[in-house]
Parts: sequence; structure tokens; C-alpha cells
Amino acid sequence: MEKNKFSELKNGVQEIINFIASKNAREANNKLVEVSEQLDELLDFAEEDDDLIEISKYQVLLNQLQQRIIALDGQL
Repeated sequence: MEKNKFSELKNGVQEIINFIASKNAREANNKLVEVSEQLDELLDFAEEDDDLIEISKYQVLLNQLQQRIIALDGQL
């Protein structure tokens, strides 16, 4: 699998973090959905164990970010 795909995911995750930092829950959630779809697509075509391990790390990270967005939404 191309490492470029993981770079795109990394950039997307950074955007989510930036939206959370600026307390923009709506944009953070929209970006989370977009990145989650990209991750699902990568998972569908992953063949190597290393790719699956990397994908699982992003799944855990996205779940944590989702919880943070929910908490942020409650604060606003």
C-alpha cells in the first residue's frame, strides 16, 4: 500500500486536531467523517499485516478524537 495514503490520513487527523483546538466541533466532525471514510477504503484493500497494524492505530486515534469532539460539543 502506498505510504502516500497514510500521509493523507495523517494530514486529515491533524486538521481534526486543529479544529478541536479552535473549538470548531462541527468542522472537526465533518473532517472526522471524511477521514473515517478514507480509512475504511484503505481497510477494504489492505493486504499486508503492517498496513493493517497502521490502519488499526488510526482507528483508535479517530475513536479518541470522536470522543473529544463529543465532549467539546457538550461544552459549547
